[in-house]
Amino acid sequence: MSELRLADQDLAALVEDWLDWEQAAELIGVTPAKVRTMVREHQLAAAVPGEAGHGVRQGVPALFLVNGEPVKGLPGLLTMMHDNGYDDRECIAWIFLDADLPGRPIDALRENRGSEVKRRAQALAF
Repeated sequence: MSELRLADQDLAALVEDWLDWEQAAELIGVTPAKVRTMVREHQLAAAVPGEAGHGVRQGVPALFLVNGEPVKGLPGLLTMMHDNGYDDRECIAWIFLDADLPGRPIDALRENRGSEVKRRAQALAF
């Protein structure tokens, strides 16, 4: 099988802009600790975009935020994917891959086409 697993995707290539804890906190209007809580509660997802250990820290994809809050539909999607055994890294990879939807799932979410994305994500469980 030549297709890369979600966990093996190069997140630095898939996601153009990343926010560190402080940047995300500033955009949302909360503390960096609250951002970490939001990640833990699957309202946001975070990962190390490149190879760990090279000064690269965990971050949140910038496109996950709009108008100071998580993109509509993102928390429900992340919860559903985590319930099906996906980790944050795999969730981010899937959300930024141009797979079955016309376009990437993140673009569909930002265009308020979340039900389309949720249907595709539910199919991942099978």
